[in-house]
Amino acid sequence: MSDSPPPPDDLFSVLTEIGIIHQLSSTAFERVLPDDMRLSHFTLLHHLARLGGGWSPARLASALQVTKGAITNTVKRMEAKGYVCVEPAPDDGRSKQVSLTPAGLARRNEALMMAVPALAPIAENISADEAAAALPFLTKLRTVFDKARD
Repeated sequence: MSDSPPPPDDLFSVLTEIGIIHQLSSTAFERVLPDDMRLSHFTLLHHLARLGGGWSPARLASALQVTKGAITNTVKRMEAKGYVCVEPAPDDGRSKQVSLTPAGLARRNEALMMAVPALAPIAENISADEAAAALPFLTKLRTVFDKARD
């Protein structure tokens, strides 16, 4: 096994595959979401459920790689449904803090359960060992991209 960097063509092939997987999985997932939920709504709820705590809209926009306007719109929609709570930030009353409500966590969990049938083709074709083996590489790649954007 070589420690030398991969040639650019190989890197582009990896990114192309990831891009195609993203497009196909997003489309499949969006089809099974509840009628009143878009992928952007689920993404916000899932992010808050995974990482917890209160997040400023600017930090959410950066983390989810969307504009501040887009995150403001999504937060307002989720707040109107009672899925997130928007409060003044404890350290700076001028800024806001977005956090997940119990109803938001329940709705995110419901959406995840609705997606289970869409995962069947993956589960039928990829073993647990293959999925586990892919995670370190994918996590490392994500970490590299995370560091490069800041």
